[in-house]
Amino acid sequence: MISFLIYHFTHRTVAHCAVMLQAIKKVVPVVHCCLSCLLLVCVLGGCAQQDEFERDQVGNFEALWTIMDEHYSFFDYKQVDWNEVHSRYRALVSNEMTDRELFDVCGDMLKELRDGHTNLIASHDVSRYWVWEQWPVNYNERLIDQHYLNFDYKRASGIKYQILPDNFGYMYYGSFSSVIGEGNLDLILSYLSTADGLIIDVRDNGGGYLTNVETLVSRFIGEKTLAGYICHKTGKGHNDLSEPYAYYFEPTKNHIHYLKPVVVLASRGSFSATNNFVSIMKSLGQVTIVGDTTGGGCGLPFTSELPNGWRVRFSSCPIMDAQGRLTEFGVAPDVRVDMDEDDHTHDAILDTAIGILARATAPPRLPRRGNSAPPHHSDN
Repeated sequence: MISFLIYHFTHRTVAHCAVMLQAIKKVVPVVHCCLSCLLLVCVLGGCAQQDEFERDQVGNFEALWTIMDEHYSFFDYKQVDWNEVHSRYRALVSNEMTDRELFDVCGDMLKELRDGHTNLIASHDVSRYWVWEQWPVNYNERLIDQHYLNFDYKRASGIKYQILPDNFGYMYYGSFSSVIGEGNLDLILSYLSTADGLIIDVRDNGGGYLTNVETLVSRFIGEKTLAGYICHKTGKGHNDLSEPYAYYFEPTKNHIHYLKPVVVLASRGSFSATNNFVSIMKSLGQVTIVGDTTGGGCGLPFTSELPNGWRVRFSSCPIMDAQGRLTEFGVAPDVRVDMDEDDHTHDAILDTAIGILARATAPPRLPRRGNSAPPHHSDN
């Protein structure tokens, strides 16, 4: 995996290469020990060189279009005719336009990709396509704190946790950018170990580090588990992708695990690394996903630079689920539920999760003993 990720170092300076190494850290924890070697390879090799473009407005537009044309991963999957897009937006660009006007045109062009990981970054603005802004939030932190936790909860490693009155554990993890310490997670799961089932709430979690996904998932598996597949670009063509590379998670050794029934709560705001977490948890037999379809975002994002210094972030390496499916447009829940925005005391998604755990952990019913009728004797 390390060797094919090196391909994506498309910057010419040590500083830019360091940014790319940080991106790799998010995907491959074992790469940490090899960072210095990778950086040396990147510097000595000069990194992959980009085509040269003029620094004027037309040159910057062409540079952006070409970077995406050669490195973006989802053109065919999303049925985007990038050449047609070029013709349409190139007609709007001239060297007489201002930087803000050029930025708006380029940002609109990138929105054609319908990709939350694709952004144009300038000093005055960041273009974005955030699908979750258009959908119900399906999460109300104050409602849960007040009516389910009674403002009484613990916090560690960015995780809010408590045992609900029904003896089901509840964990809310608001960002995979919050590093999860193994010791902290031991204490959290030790506290929740007496709960009959567990609810992991990742609604409105916009993602973060994939290393935290592995840290968390590894506490809910009892054996080596296929997490999914990764591809990488092998050339400049839209379909120049490698064969899928399988990656696995293993149970964390010498730490506490939780293998009782689990329900994961998701929403449209569950994006990027959170989308990955939900897709992996969904493949586990003891886990049920409840809520809304996640926000998607299954392409590992990398960054490149335009002649004028603007940066473009885009999806380069597709990550697939354990069944080999792309989840760029989200992971569907097992049980679809929306919150009632007019109900300020009940969370329908959380209530559904509690009901699922109650049924999953209920003791088996014993067969009823019917009234024995006396034996019938025939007079004949």
